[in-house]
Amino acid sequence: MRNEFAFIGLLLLVTLGLNSVILFVARLIRPAKPNPIKAETYECGIEVVGNAWVQFKAQYYIYALVFVIFDIEAAFLFPWAVAFDQLPLFAIVEMIIFLLILLAALVYVWRKGDLEWV
Repeated sequence: MRNEFAFIGLLLLVTLGLNSVILFVARLIRPAKPNPIKAETYECGIEVVGNAWVQFKAQYYIYALVFVIFDIEAAFLFPWAVAFDQLPLFAIVEMIIFLLILLAALVYVWRKGDLEWV
C-alpha cells in the first residue's frame, strides 16, 4: 500500500517538475516584441466605439444550459440504441423512465418560457 502512494507521489513530482521546466523554457524562447496593435482587443477587425461591455439577459445562459443538458443526455441514448436488440426488459423500462424524465424537464422549461429567444 505504501509503495503505491510512493509511486503516485513520484508521478506527481515528475509532472510538476516537467511542467515547470516546460514553462521556464517557453518563457526563454518566446518572442518578446511588444506592440500597441498586438495589445488591442480583437473584435472582428472593427474599432470599438463607446463602451464595449454588453450584458446579456440571464435567459440566454439558461437557454445554453438547457441545450448542453439535452445534448449530453442524447449521448447517453447512443449506446442504448446500438444495443437495443440485446437489452433485457429491465433496461428498456429504465430507458423509458429516463426519457420520461427528460420529457418532463423539456415540458417544464417550455412552459416556463425559457425556450423563447426574445
